[in-house]
Amino acid sequence: MTTDRAAIVVKGLRIVVEGSGLDIVNDVSFSIAPGEVLGLVGESGSGKTTVGLALLGHSRRGAQIKSGSVRIGDVEVLELEEHDRQRLRGRLISYVPQDPASALNPALRIGTQLREVLEAHNFGKSAAERRARVAEMMREVALPDEAAFLRKYPHELSGGQQQRIGLAIAFACRPRVIVLDEPTTGLDVTTQAHVLDTVRNLATAHGVAALYVSHDLAVVGTLATRVAVMYAGRIIELGPSANLFQASSHPYTQRLIVAIPHLTGGRELVGIPGHAPSPGRRPSGCAFEPRCTYAIAQCREAVPALRPIADLHDVRCIRAEEVRGHGPTRSEEIPRGGIESVQSVLTLRSVHAGYRGRTVLHDITLDIAPQECLALVGESGSGKTTLARSIAGLHSDRWGEIAYKGTALANVARARPREIRRSIQYVFQNPYGSLNPRRTIRQIISQPLEVFGHVRQDQVDRRVAEMLERVSLTASYANRFPDQLSGGERQRVAIARALICEPSVLICDEVTSALDVSVQAAIVELLHSLQRDLGLAMLFVTHNLPLVRSIAQRVAVMSHGRIVELGGVAQILESPKDEYTSRLLSDTPSLELALETAVS
Repeated sequence: MTTDRAAIVVKGLRIVVEGSGLDIVNDVSFSIAPGEVLGLVGESGSGKTTVGLALLGHSRRGAQIKSGSVRIGDVEVLELEEHDRQRLRGRLISYVPQDPASALNPALRIGTQLREVLEAHNFGKSAAERRARVAEMMREVALPDEAAFLRKYPHELSGGQQQRIGLAIAFACRPRVIVLDEPTTGLDVTTQAHVLDTVRNLATAHGVAALYVSHDLAVVGTLATRVAVMYAGRIIELGPSANLFQASSHPYTQRLIVAIPHLTGGRELVGIPGHAPSPGRRPSGCAFEPRCTYAIAQCREAVPALRPIADLHDVRCIRAEEVRGHGPTRSEEIPRGGIESVQSVLTLRSVHAGYRGRTVLHDITLDIAPQECLALVGESGSGKTTLARSIAGLHSDRWGEIAYKGTALANVARARPREIRRSIQYVFQNPYGSLNPRRTIRQIISQPLEVFGHVRQDQVDRRVAEMLERVSLTASYANRFPDQLSGGERQRVAIARALICEPSVLICDEVTSALDVSVQAAIVELLHSLQRDLGLAMLFVTHNLPLVRSIAQRVAVMSHGRIVELGGVAQILESPKDEYTSRLLSDTPSLELALETAVS
C-alpha cells in the first residue's frame, strides 16, 4: 500500500526505558489505509500496546518515545507539544482500552459521558446537534437511543454494552484513526461477535483506519485486512491476513498459528518452549534465535532486516524462504476414546442456586468420571461460574445434591471434611488477583500443605520444587514474588498450588482467557499431562469453544442457568441439536472459516 493514500504512517518508531536507553520497541514501521483494519499480534511483552499508545503520542510511565515518526494526514503527532496532542486525541485519533469498566466514569450517566466528548472537541454547532449526534452514535453501536437508556450508569450495563459505549465515544468525533487495545478480551463469543461487527462496520462506513491490538489470532484473522506480528519489540512479519496465515514465513508466526485451537478438529496444542527476552536481555542477533528450530550461527550475528518475501508481505528472517516452504507443522488430531464406565467422582442431582432469593441455576444434573474433562460453556451470565463455585463450596445459596464419590457435600467448603476439601481444588481466572503479592512462590504453593498437613515440614521444599518442575517452571522460581512473573507463569503457579495436595477433582474457571495463544497452548499441554498422570477429573469452564476441542471429552452448554445440551465434544460441536448452541458456534471466531472466506 502506498503511503500517500494512507490515513496514518508510522516510520522508524523507537521507544526506550526512560533513563537507561534500553529498547522496548525499535524499528517499527507500517501504514494503514482509510477503512482498513491492521491487526497487531504477539505475546505479552512484545510491545503491542506500547506501539498503540505511541500512535496517540503517549507512553506509559517509565517509557520514552525516543525517535521515529507518526503522521496522520499532515499532522506529525510526535512533534506536537503535549497540550496539542491532547486536543487531537478523540478528534483525529481515538483509543479504546481493554477494560471498558475502567474507561467509563462510574459516577456519570452514559448520556453525559457521550455528550462530554462532543463538547470537549466542539463537535456540533448547538446542543440540539449534539443530542442528535448522541442518538446517531447509539444507533451505530446497536444500542437503544431513548432517554431511559442514556440515563443509566456504567455498572447497570453488561460488559458488551460497556464496550460498545466505549466504541461510541471513540467514534464520536469521526476520527481518522482508532486504536483498539484488546477490546474483546474476557467477553463471551456472542458479545464478542457483536463488538467485532460494530468495529468492522464503523471502520468501513466512515473510512476510519483501525489498529487492532490483540493476542487472539482467530479474532484477528476474522477482522483484520492485514496482520503485523511483533516479537521482542520489533515487527517480524507483516502481510495480508490470508497470505500471512496460509504462508507464514517466520518461525515464530508459524508456532503461533500451530498454537491456535481449531473449531473444526481437536488437535494437540503445542506451546513455544522458552520465553521472549525482555529489554536489556535481548541478544545481538535475531531475538527469536534461542527458541527457533531453524536457527544457525549466522542468526546470532545481527538483527535481520525486514524484507519482502512476496507481494505486500515482509518478514524479518534470513531463512524465510526455507521456513515458508516447509509451512507450519500441524499437530496430531486428539483421539476421542470414550470414558470407561466407572463410578463418577463427582455427581450433581437437581442442583439449584441463587442470589438473594433470585434463582440463577435451575435443575442441574451432571456426572464427571475420573480422568474425564467436562467443558462448561455458555455466554456471560449463563451460570457457569456459579455452578463451579457451588461445587467448590464457595457459593452457599444452593440446594439439590452435590456428591463426591457418593458422599453428599455441605454447601460451604469450611463445613466439609478436610479430606474432601483437599480432594476438590479450584484454579481461578485471574492469577494476578488469586496470588498473594506479599508472599513468595514457595509460600504460595506450600500453603495447602500447611492447611491439610499433608507432608512433614522437612519435605515441603522438595515437594514445592517437584511441583514447580511438574508445571514446567524451575525450583529457582521458589524465592520470587508474583510481580516478577508473567501472566502465564503466574497461572502455572496457581495450578501448582491447586495440585500440590494431590486432588481428585480440579475446577478450572476461565484459566486461559487472558493468555497468549502460545502460553494457552502450554497450559493446556500441562493440564493434559497432569490429567493423564494423576487421574484428575476436570471441570473446565470457558467461553472459548475451539479450546474445548483440544482439552475436553464432553461438553455441557449452559444458557440462563440451565444445561441446554450435553454430550461428546464432536457430537455437540459438529451436530448441535439446540438452537442456542448453534448460535454460539456461529458467533465463534474461526481462523479456518476466515481463511476460507478470504480465499473465496
